[in-house]
Amino acid sequence: PTNASLFRAHAAANPSARPSDSRDEPTPTRAEPRTPNPGTHAPYLHRFPSSALFAAPGKVPTSILNMANSGYALGKASGHVVEKKERKSKPSNRKGKLGTRTALCRSIAREVAGLSPYERRILDMIKTGGSAADKRVYKYAKRRLGSHRRALQKREDIKEVNAQQRARAAGA
Repeated sequence: PTNASLFRAHAAANPSARPSDSRDEPTPTRAEPRTPNPGTHAPYLHRFPSSALFAAPGKVPTSILNMANSGYALGKASGHVVEKKERKSKPSNRKGKLGTRTALCRSIAREVAGLSPYERRILDMIKTGGSAADKRVYKYAKRRLGSHRRALQKREDIKEVNAQQRARAAGA
């Protein structure tokens, strides 16, 4: 079968896919560009309008990547029609997740060794409180630990320790 006969068969099966007969619509003079902007390393970017692309910098929405190919050479879902392969999750996907063994070891070490001196000072700042205690604790932890995220995490950890101590005192 030739391409023309396949196209006619497709048009007969899908009447909504037929081109309109209205003469007022201008016919496209040039095809969509086949290459992306120079300097980009993603050859699929030319298929999509730029408004749909980057919700976050460097990230392509999964709805675009998961589009089924239409079988046509041009358009949003261009490409050969294939069955998508279900991929196995890689071990590297769980990198950084806290395992049960590590959590147990850390809890035993915290129980045996207690708090370090700077953690005790943070706990004291939380206990004495005041309106600006959170900010002071954050600034102190940031100076000691070196990053914003670590300081916030440490502040939450020590608040949790304080809550546990208060619960133990209230229960006893």
